[in-house]
Parts: sequence; C-alpha cells; structure tokens
Amino acid sequence: MKKIIGVFILVIGLAFWQCSKMDTKPDLKQSIRNGVENINTAISKISQSKGYQFLSTVDQEGKALAVSTGTGSSLLSGDVESKSMEWETLADSIDLAIVAGIYDYQPSPFRPHHFYFPVSLFKKTGESEHMIVNLPQKLAFGPKYLHNYCTCDTTLKNNFTIDASDYHLYFRGWNIFDYKLSAGFRLDGEDIGSSEITSVSDMDHGATYMSKFNFTDGYHITKEFIRGDTTTSAFSLNKDNDTLLKETSKFIWLGFRNVERQYILTIGDVQIRKSSGVDSIQVFLDGVLQKKAAVKVIDEGDGEHSICHSRDLLLTFDDGTTDNLSELIAPAREALKSLWSSLGDMYFAKHIVDYIAISIFFNTH
Repeated sequence: MKKIIGVFILVIGLAFWQCSKMDTKPDLKQSIRNGVENINTAISKISQSKGYQFLSTVDQEGKALAVSTGTGSSLLSGDVESKSMEWETLADSIDLAIVAGIYDYQPSPFRPHHFYFPVSLFKKTGESEHMIVNLPQKLAFGPKYLHNYCTCDTTLKNNFTIDASDYHLYFRGWNIFDYKLSAGFRLDGEDIGSSEITSVSDMDHGATYMSKFNFTDGYHITKEFIRGDTTTSAFSLNKDNDTLLKETSKFIWLGFRNVERQYILTIGDVQIRKSSGVDSIQVFLDGVLQKKAAVKVIDEGDGEHSICHSRDLLLTFDDGTTDNLSELIAPAREALKSLWSSLGDMYFAKHIVDYIAISIFFNTH
C-alpha cells in the first residue's frame, strides 16, 4: 500500500513539474532574441522572393508619369490609413471602369519616342471587370524599358501579369489627390504577391497614406502615414496575424523641424516605448513593465529615424549584459531598409501600374 502511495505521489510530482516547466516563459533577453530570430528568418525568405525583387524595383529613367499627370513624384510619396474624401469637382480622373479589360503589351511602331502620353503601348484583347495587363517581365522589373521601348526587340513574351481589382486616380492640382490600388502580380502564371495602396492629400484634411505588400508565404509588410496637427508614421512586418516587428513614431512640427514625441518599437512579445515627458525608456514583456531593463537610443543624422537604417538601440538586461539591436538584426537590416523605403515610395505603382493606366486611358479616350 505504501509503495502504491509512493508511486502515486511521484507521478503527481512529475506532473506538476512538467506543468511548471511548460508554464515557464522566456525572460526579456531570450524574448528579444527569439523575436529577432523570427525577423531575420522572415526577411531571409522574403528577400529571396520574386515579390521582393518586384517591390524593390527602382529605375531613375522612368519619370514620364510625373510629367504626364502634373502631380509630380509626390502623388504617392510621403508615407501616407486612408480616409474617404468626396470632391464635387476634379480636374481629371481615371478609375477602374474607364480602364477595365484585358490588355497585352503590343507597342505600335508608329509611336514617337519621348512623347509624354504613351498612347499605343497596349492592345485590348478581352473584357474584364478588372484591369488585367500582360507584359514582359523585363519591362516590369526594369521600367526604363517600358518608358523607352524598342520595337526591334521581338523576342519578349508577355509573361508578367498585373491584375488590378480596384483602382482610381483623382487629382486636381499639386498635392491634391485621391488614389487607390489593389492589385495582384503573377510571373509565368505563378502568384508572386499583391499590393494595396490608398493615398489622399488635401489642404483641409492633411494627408494619409497606407501601403501594404503581401508575399506568397504568409508574410506581409505595411507602412502608414497620417499628417495633421500630429504626424504619425508606422512600419510593420507580419506573419499571417502575428506581428514580428512594428515601429511607430509620432511627431509635431516645432520651429523648422519635426520633433519626435513618441516612439514605440514592438519585437514579438517585447515593446519599447520612448515618450516625451517620461524620464526613462520603458520596456514591456507581454504587457508587463520590466523595471530593471534599460534602453539607450542612438540616432544618426536628422530626419525620421528607424532601426531599418538610422537608429540603433542599446539594450541592457536584468543580468547586466547588453545587446546592440543593430547587431542582432544585421542579417536583415539592408533588406529591411529596402522594404521600408520601397513601401514609402511604391515606385512600381507610380512608374508601372499608373503609367500603364494612363497609357490605356489616353489610347481609348
């Protein structure tokens, strides 16, 4: 009987020990390192994708859109959650109903070079409620070839597809516009990602901007900007519904420069808060303030700061050891910098999607 009781007590003890072991959560240092490992893994996968290559497209020769619309490069720039806006009178507009259909890249040999409006690059080959455009990969990944094409190149095949399910471009002057794009992208019939952009600028309401790019393996990145009495910008890296990284900054205009009033950095379960009026930088783990942890912010130069390119954090943990965040995310930092910039600029939207929409618009109207 005593033997049976002893075995029973041992089993119960092991069960409680196992539960206690399972309930043990990582400390702050391990949580930071786990979070950074997830970021580095995500960026490693993203940076090898065709979606990343397309999103990061930059080509200084493709500038015809800025000339043709009269809105300049500021149409989508500025890192601006969109709010709806009704304008009774617009100087001009293009919406999905006007450019809907299926189009193939078939440039006319009679189109003059350096003409502002590319009126004969695409031929309508079918009907659709979307704007579906088929063009060569070379032009999508190198916009200079789209803006300055050569009819002598007959070897290109239309193996890249833009499928815009929502689109409008309304403008009535410098920095007064309402823009939206929802589009998916395919290369050789394979999905490489999708994008959502909303951008509104108005002298009475300020400016808002949101851009999101969804990669094919569940990762997506988002950049938001709201300009008003207080300016807020945010950048995030996500896996499905989980936030791997998020940076949020709030500024006010003071004198002749922006002054940062609040900075929030989230890495997995850890949140770091820097606020004006608070003596020290606060560190939270699963929402619990870590009273012994310390953080020092190290900035380079002026302007908006981000750990993606010009901000570093020196982290001091409970055991007295330290880590530089820049060293922890070093494997991902260059790609993060590229994504941070690309989401704010959305070059492919300005110089590829919009250029094509304007081409179709002027070719059919």
